[in-house]
Amino acid sequence: MSKFMFIYHAPTTPADATPPDPEQMQEIMGRWMAWAGKVGDGMVDFGTPLDAGVRVSPDGGSSPSTRQVVGYSIIDVEDLDAALELARVHPHLTMPGGCEIEVHTVLPVPGM
Repeated sequence: MSKFMFIYHAPTTPADATPPDPEQMQEIMGRWMAWAGKVGDGMVDFGTPLDAGVRVSPDGGSSPSTRQVVGYSIIDVEDLDAALELARVHPHLTMPGGCEIEVHTVLPVPGM
């Protein structure tokens, strides 16, 4: 088994956008929970929404992130092919605006 991190990207939501109503939010979360059910015991960390990323440079400067990272999940599955299959059916990809998922292999830290 190998661990993989899913990094969720989405376009910035306009400040004047209407937030989803409770029924819409329940339906969206239902799709996410159904996906988590497909992952089953391989779900290491369901993750959480993220916002307002800041890049820190080696000189100590900071600036807003140029990539809108909106969340993550960590799963433990057989191999990269299995992780990609789960990514391809993830409900994040059905959200409006061109959402994407990056899949990264989680490598062990030497000596830990």
